[in-house]
Amino acid sequence: MVENHGGNDLLDTTDCLEAVGVFKGWKNFLFLIVLLCLLLLQASFHLVDRGYIEIDGQFYGDEPSVEPNEPAEPNKPTEDAESAEPTEPANEPTEPTEPEKLGESVEPNEPAEPNELVKSSSVLPWIEPRIRSTAPQMQYAGQWVPKNFITFEQLTLLISLVNAVLILTATLYCLTLLFSLKVSMNGRLGGINHISRAFFLSLLMLVLLLPWQKMFGSVVTGVVFTPEELVKWYSGKTDDILDVTLYYLRFSGYGVLMLLLLILSQLRSLRWAKAILRRLEII
Repeated sequence: MVENHGGNDLLDTTDCLEAVGVFKGWKNFLFLIVLLCLLLLQASFHLVDRGYIEIDGQFYGDEPSVEPNEPAEPNKPTEDAESAEPTEPANEPTEPTEPEKLGESVEPNEPAEPNELVKSSSVLPWIEPRIRSTAPQMQYAGQWVPKNFITFEQLTLLISLVNAVLILTATLYCLTLLFSLKVSMNGRLGGINHISRAFFLSLLMLVLLLPWQKMFGSVVTGVVFTPEELVKWYSGKTDDILDVTLYYLRFSGYGVLMLLLLILSQLRSLRWAKAILRRLEII
């Protein structure tokens, strides 16, 4: 009877280990999907925040600080030069001044000749296209993504798809850890402390991830956001420090918190797997 009881315990432990192997593989796969979805949400927010996405026909974000000046008309300098010529009395004789006696031909304050101004103004239409052609390159220099490389409609579809996949995979990830906890307790495999903490962290992540603002309004918000909500917050952003802080905490800080909870949960589950192997004296 004792030998049969020991054989049954060995079979139960073997079955539990096989189940743990299955849950462990799916857990790692779901972890990668959740991590990728969270990174895509953060990338979508930063694309809109930096002005890389065109919304309602205009770019939101940093505008060029220097605009090319409009060229002056060729006739204006000549008119100004003609009007700036000094008028001298017709009947009064002029006496030579000291610079003229010394052989100097140009007065210090004498206006430029009209022909020279015409020449300089005629060069502007030739330089203007070059300035305008190089302005976008100077404006977008140092940017890692070209402007409007993705439309807002495409971004809307991407965010909706990512939200659906994120909620489903996060739920499955949490359930996988729950089943792993039950298998560890029934099979007495050990590592209950680590798997329990991993399950609690994943459950907290799932609760904070859900879009509670759809049901409770602005009282409680989740990490998942819609494109309309992102545009509303971005359009209403002001220079107030409190508004800017809430804005970035809502879309960036909240996502970083979810990434931290996900990584901590995964690390705890890895410790759980190592504790099982140590208890069974496999390693």
